[in-house]
Parts: sequence; structure tokens; C-alpha cells
Amino acid sequence: MGYSAEIYEMAEKKLERKRIFSQQELDKRRSSLYTRAPRVESIERTIARTSVAAAKAVFGGADLREELERLKKANQGLQQELLNILKGFDLPENYLEPWYDCSVCKDTGYLDGRMCQCMKKLLRDTAYENLNRISPLSLSDFDSFSLDYYSKTPSAEGRVSPYTHMNNVLGFCKKYARTFNEFSHSLLFQGAPGLGKTHLSLAVAKEIIDQGYGVVYVSAPAILSKIESEHFDIRRSEGNTEQLVTECDLLIIDDLGTEFNSKFIVSALYNIINTRMITAKPMIISTNLSLSELQDKYNSRIISRIIGTLDRVEFVGTDIRQQKRRKESANYRKNK
Repeated sequence: MGYSAEIYEMAEKKLERKRIFSQQELDKRRSSLYTRAPRVESIERTIARTSVAAAKAVFGGADLREELERLKKANQGLQQELLNILKGFDLPENYLEPWYDCSVCKDTGYLDGRMCQCMKKLLRDTAYENLNRISPLSLSDFDSFSLDYYSKTPSAEGRVSPYTHMNNVLGFCKKYARTFNEFSHSLLFQGAPGLGKTHLSLAVAKEIIDQGYGVVYVSAPAILSKIESEHFDIRRSEGNTEQLVTECDLLIIDDLGTEFNSKFIVSALYNIINTRMITAKPMIISTNLSLSELQDKYNSRIISRIIGTLDRVEFVGTDIRQQKRRKESANYRKNK
């Protein structure tokens, strides 16, 4: 996958921060050990001096092999003494070396001129983060989802109450997030506005991201508008949003049906859903529209894929936002 210059720059800065952090942590460990075992500082300085002396001798015309052998012999005893000190403090042998996140490339992102796997993952994750910047991913989790706003009275005879139904939905979403993998089913969150679809979508996204998966959470109007602008604006030829949303581990599209429809938008939406369906990549789509309203808004190709591919999760109850506003208004009048 190709990435924009902005994504590369962001990834490089992350690697630089990692390297700086590794060096800072090494300096702390070394300083702490010097305090407990002053002999360590003397050993390291002696080893450094012999290395410099050997280098100067080589530049002065000495035989490289002989100097390396001399350096090896001079340092062997010091290295063993240093290892014994570390062992005595129950410290690992690499205690006085930088601890990199990636031991392969030492957090440089490259090895022998080729991009390391850690850099490829970092680029991908950075691209997802960049898309998710406008999403309130940190604002919702399962613990903050309250069932207090759902009535415990059944809406009709023979039906469970909204409270019981939504408690089941909450449990289902928790299990979905906890057991998520590349073979997970796709879901359609459907129900009237203000019933918790966005909250639970964000909670699912947050938990799955914490597990290390690449998740893109977007609103339908924002993502389709972004894809359209990248397609028609030649100055943004590096745009790869459509590829990102089709290749991520989980795609969550919120508020389907609120986007402005055009021929291009409908085509882009179809391509996203169809590509993820073909590649069996899971997605979650939330919408305020009923099935009949979806059928009125979209063509049969999109509808057949939504209905045929996504497992429907129905949200019921009374608009929570309106309930909160009424409660706030009542408290305001009471305290006035």
C-alpha cells in the first residue's frame, strides 16, 4: 500500500521518539547501576579507551587484524567482570544496551536498505490513526454505557422490555469485541436516533484497537466526502483513503444514510461494501434508517449486500439524548 508523505513523516517521528526513549531509559539504568556498583563505570570507560586506542593505531598504519586481536584480549576480562556484576544484581546481560521495540532494525524502520516489518505495521497503524483523528474514540466504552435510560416495561404483550433487549445487545457487543478476529461477522446496528448505536460502535472499536487490530471508525458523510475529494482533486493524488477502509481489520461506518447521494458517492459506497464482502473482512454499519427506508435510498446492489452480509442488531427504546435534555431542563428549573 502506498502512503502519503504526511504518513511517512508521522511514522518517522514516532520511531525517532522510540529511539530517544530507549536511550533515555538506558541512561537511567546506567546511572542507577553506577551508583550501586561504581566499578561498572570504570570498566566501561576502560573498554571505550581501548577501542579508541585501537582505532588510532589502525589509522596510524598498524595491522587491523593484530589490533582487533589485542583489543579482544584486553577487553575479554573486563567484559566477563561486567557480566559477573550484572549477574550479581540479577540483571540481564543486555542491561547496559538500548532496549528497542524492534530488535531486528533497532527502531530505525529499515534493515539493509529494506523496510522492516515493524515499519510497515507502523505506517498502517499511523494511517488508521490519521483517519480516526476526527472520531471520538476515547469518549465511549462499555463501562460508560448506561441501561438506566431503557424502560423495563415491555412495549407489547409477549415482547421483552427495552431494558432487557438492550442488556442483551450490550452483552452481544462485549462478546463480539472480546472474541473479535479476522473471521468475525459483519454487523448492522439499526434503530432510531439516540438509542446508543454510536456509543456501542465506539466501545467495540476501542476494545478491538486495544487488542492490536487496525480499526477505522468513520461517519458515512465524512469518509465518502473524503474519498470523493481525493478522486477529483489532482493535487491530492497521494490520497489512499478508499484503500485504507477496504483493507483495515475492521471498518465501522456510522450514520449510514445521512450522506449526500450522488452517482460517485453511491459507487464508492458499493465498492467499499463489496470489496470487504469479497475479501471477508468484517465491518459494522450503523444507521437510523429502517430496512424499507434503506431500500428507498440505495440501489438493489447495495441493499442486497447489506441485508445479505451483515447480521442485524436492533436498537430499541426512547431517544436518550432527549431524555437527558428533559432531565437537565427539569433540574435547571428546580434549582433556579
